[in-house]
Amino acid sequence: MKRLIALAAFLPLSACGEQPAGEPVVRTEIGSGVAEKAAAPSPTPTPTSSVASACESVTFEGAALTHCLADPATHRITTKLGPTGGAPYRSLTKLAADRSDDAPKVAFAMNGGMYDGEGKPIGYYVENGDRLKELNRADGPGNFHMKPNGVFFGTGGKWQIRTADDFYTNVGERPDFGTQSGPMLVIDGELHPEISENGPSKAIRNGVGIDAKGRAHFVISEGPVSFGIIARYFRDVLETPDALFLDGSVSALWDPATDRLDNRAPIGPMIVVEHKDEP
Repeated sequence: MKRLIALAAFLPLSACGEQPAGEPVVRTEIGSGVAEKAAAPSPTPTPTSSVASACESVTFEGAALTHCLADPATHRITTKLGPTGGAPYRSLTKLAADRSDDAPKVAFAMNGGMYDGEGKPIGYYVENGDRLKELNRADGPGNFHMKPNGVFFGTGGKWQIRTADDFYTNVGERPDFGTQSGPMLVIDGELHPEISENGPSKAIRNGVGIDAKGRAHFVISEGPVSFGIIARYFRDVLETPDALFLDGSVSALWDPATDRLDNRAPIGPMIVVEHKDEP
């Protein structure tokens, strides 16, 4: 398939802007009737590397999406918040600039979980085996608390998505990486019960799902879409039994193979997919 990736641009909502330190950034709830501002498309980048991109452009129900595939046979997944002992990067651009020449090559990276006004995760977060934030099972407003929410986590080449309650009950060992977000998009092959077919809330959105082969599928929309569209793409096309919403309006992708590096609104935790070996 010809891999052409449109650069998704977006405008931050006032609800997604900087908040007082420690206060969670609230996202618009599913079906609230509040539509996020539309984002203008950006120019399409051209491939700049001899390495094939792990991402491809697709169309589903009339919506332009970018689908990136991480395979445990060839990739490893890590989470990244900021430099060791430092404040969160808040952008993929700063993450890219801080990568050393001898670091593993990045296949792609996305924002990966909701955060407070300082860019720190509001839910479970593990980086390099260190737990920086405990599991959050509290009630509250916004998409994060549209239960069930869930955790994307893994150790080595085994990657999983579980609802927060399932994770709390059944996961005893700390994973190498983990990030909590919400809501779940697909749960055991069924859509989240509160996701409507094509609700009024539209935003650039991204999510992750795990297929039966253990591969991680990352999807980001190239324009504002409903929760229903992105959830059905995971269920019906990618056939991921479980999929997790990562965020909306601030969603961003770094794809080095095509020189795509989204940089619009401040973000928090990031999911980095690396090549296991030098290509």
